[in-house]
Amino acid sequence: MSNPISQRSSLVFLAITLLTFLAASSAPTPLYHLYQEGLHFSAGMLTLIFGVYALSLLAALLTVGSLSDHLGRKPVIFTGLILNMLAMLLFINEGSVAWLIAARTLQGFATGMATAVLGAALLDTDRQQGPLVNSVAPLLGMACGAMGSSLLVEYAPLPTQLIYCTLFVLMLLQAVYVWRLPESVSRIPGALASLRPTLHVPPQARRALWLSLPVDVAVWAMGGFYLSLAPSLVRAATGSTSNLIGGGLVAVLTLSGALMIFTLRNRPADKVLRLGASLLVIGVALILTAVHSASLPLFFIATLIAGSGFGAGFLGALRSVVPLALPHERAGLMSAFYVLSYLAFCLPSLLAGNLIRSFGLIVTTDGYGAVLILLSLGALVGLLLQDSARAKATTGG
Repeated sequence: MSNPISQRSSLVFLAITLLTFLAASSAPTPLYHLYQEGLHFSAGMLTLIFGVYALSLLAALLTVGSLSDHLGRKPVIFTGLILNMLAMLLFINEGSVAWLIAARTLQGFATGMATAVLGAALLDTDRQQGPLVNSVAPLLGMACGAMGSSLLVEYAPLPTQLIYCTLFVLMLLQAVYVWRLPESVSRIPGALASLRPTLHVPPQARRALWLSLPVDVAVWAMGGFYLSLAPSLVRAATGSTSNLIGGGLVAVLTLSGALMIFTLRNRPADKVLRLGASLLVIGVALILTAVHSASLPLFFIATLIAGSGFGAGFLGALRSVVPLALPHERAGLMSAFYVLSYLAFCLPSLLAGNLIRSFGLIVTTDGYGAVLILLSLGALVGLLLQDSARAKATTGG
């Protein structure tokens, strides 16, 4: 397709672009309390602003996820960048809750479109490194976005605008450069038909999906809670007013997850899934302890352990299910897997945001954490029972 230098350049460009989209997605997290103070909205509205992003991203994955197979990679990447630049402009000029919801909705759709096409383009460019970049870059991007936003809010002028101006310029440069990439697929008919959502779990993958689902739901529900409510929770529990705390917690969660994915990438899926569930139980229990002891250092240690559980749980669930599909079944199964993951990402945090009105942030966090621990323990029991049944079958007992 191209010489090795241009192939490496393409891989680096695609990885940086994917990283940029996910950095933009987590950039608002450290700013939520500023929006809340300036626009005077509730925790329920905060989680709605967060939740519309995930639902819009899901809508994009289900509709335009395979559009680049028909139109080519470059035009779809370019369109995703333009949509996200428009979202950045909405954030920059934000003046009401409606503007924030519009910005997050547009950003979610752009990110869903981009993650699908950039993931495919990375696999086209490098079959060996592509899957690893696809797994690690989103988590690294979220860490960069949250931490970068925190630093700019704490130390730079224009706290609610500068991060979006920076991302806008970066995306503009990427939108210009994308046309220099070699096109990896040729145009084929069927673009309109490809917009029809396809969800299909093949019979041979259903048992594995049900076994891994509690862990997958728990890790994504924790991720959603952290990206929407963690900064508010730390402020309420410890009294800390530093803008660096919220971004720092998200960075620790996502970086530890990325490190775990990289470290465990060649380990057996069932062992990775069990490790993920175990670490999540320990991490969430320590988070609840940190809340009630008002300990900031414990918050970070707990987040490190929970983030490791996030990475291991997600990787284990993905690798338990996807290899069981035949080639023509993979797209439908991946869609189904991501639908369940993103629903777990946004719906529990939306529910939590509404419960905070009645019960307060600390009590809601206790209940949320207890549910995550029960889900993970239930998954562990199911996995251990499966192992025991498998051992009996092997020994003939």
